[in-house]
Amino acid sequence: MSDTNIKRLKNSVAFLRVLIGWHFLYEGVTKLFNPDWTSMGYLASAKGPFGWLFSAMANDSIIGVIDVLNWAALIIVGMTLILGIYERLGALIGIVLLAMYYLAHPPFPGIEQINVEGSYWFVNKNLIELAACIVLYRLPTGTHFGLAYIMNKKSKSE
Repeated sequence: MSDTNIKRLKNSVAFLRVLIGWHFLYEGVTKLFNPDWTSMGYLASAKGPFGWLFSAMANDSIIGVIDVLNWAALIIVGMTLILGIYERLGALIGIVLLAMYYLAHPPFPGIEQINVEGSYWFVNKNLIELAACIVLYRLPTGTHFGLAYIMNKKSKSE
């Protein structure tokens, strides 16, 4: 692969990284600043093979902790991906979150889909974004575009 093509690939992956980071950050911040938001309904209505696990997470005694962990993880993923620092860790946390969202309401045949846009069959937006996070994990671009690039450039000039 030529240097030009490698640079184009890095630019494309960096662009994908920032877009996904924005999505995670926005979701986390809106949950943080909405006093009425809770994951209770989403978890309590979970279907599929792991429905029991997500329903247990909706327990009144721990739902507050689950909510804080959710919005905090979303914000952390968003910040790491947008800034291009610790992006592999951010992508890994994003993969775990998206896998949980996917498994809580899997688009499997025979499982009723509640509050979804469109019709899905095995593949939905959560799974697609999860796959994109795997790409971000495998091809980090922070040293190409991001805070890691700026910090690396600064340390080389000193």
